[in-house]
Amino acid sequence: MSHAPSLFEDSLRILLLAGGPSAEREVSLESGAAVAAALRERGHAVTEYDPASRTLDGVNRADFDVAFIALHGTFGEDGQVQQLLEEIELPYTGSDSVTSAVTMSKIATKQQLIAHSLPTPDFYIIHPREAAESFCRKSAALGYPLVMKPDSEGSSLGVTIVSGALELPAALANCFQYGPDGLMETCIHGQEWTVGLIDHLVLPPVQIVSSREFYDYEAKYASEETQYLFASETPPSVLESMQQIAVETCRVLGTRGIARVDFRLDRFQRPWILEVNTIPGMTSHSLIPKAAARLGISFGEVCERALQSAFASRESRVRIAA
Repeated sequence: MSHAPSLFEDSLRILLLAGGPSAEREVSLESGAAVAAALRERGHAVTEYDPASRTLDGVNRADFDVAFIALHGTFGEDGQVQQLLEEIELPYTGSDSVTSAVTMSKIATKQQLIAHSLPTPDFYIIHPREAAESFCRKSAALGYPLVMKPDSEGSSLGVTIVSGALELPAALANCFQYGPDGLMETCIHGQEWTVGLIDHLVLPPVQIVSSREFYDYEAKYASEETQYLFASETPPSVLESMQQIAVETCRVLGTRGIARVDFRLDRFQRPWILEVNTIPGMTSHSLIPKAAARLGISFGEVCERALQSAFASRESRVRIAA
């Protein structure tokens, strides 16, 4: 049992959802295992449940107080599992089904950001049925290098930095293996940063330094060379700007609980929003636990704060419905 006091007076019965059917399954299982261990140390009863092995139809609502969603990608971040939990009226961590569906789509997210004058790189929507000249025209309008990415995938899966027209076919194939929609985006040269939030608590910005071309799947989950820096020569005003933009981004999109906004700085040190994660990783390499630790918040407390947010959101919805 952990010596750190729980944020709850009583032990909770927690349904922990991890694994799932997406391409990010292995990362989700790792996140789930870490969360389960942390919550058990805080004195809670945790039941681990893999939706890829059995449907949620087998869940008895009366057996649980709350669900902790550690599912990444499809049927985790896209609103599907959230809608099922809403139907059985079980409180759950993270954003609601509507917000999750929007933020899972990079295209829908960017459209919302642009509508609210928030800085995100220029882009074009792409589909596999387009003619080759259409891809060439869009890429030429953006200029090289550009970034090719699938619309609804996380962990940098399907992402390619394209340096010239000869690389387009391979990048398109890589992108469309993860779905029928994708985007070409202006490549922002500069430092990579992320800002995490736990509801209204803004975590310290984290700079990501990788020896790889960009912060890809290998750099995120396997490389021991990736560095996560808090102290840097970046001016405090730039860090504060990223935090303010992250707060406004999450307000506009309606996220709740734990969320993370990823940035790149251009050569003028202006922040550009790359994407928003509503169920960020909770592994040993993950950024939310690292940033929270900087404020003296343990991993177990991060998990419990997510649970507190779930209950608060549930109470708010009940009041609105009444």
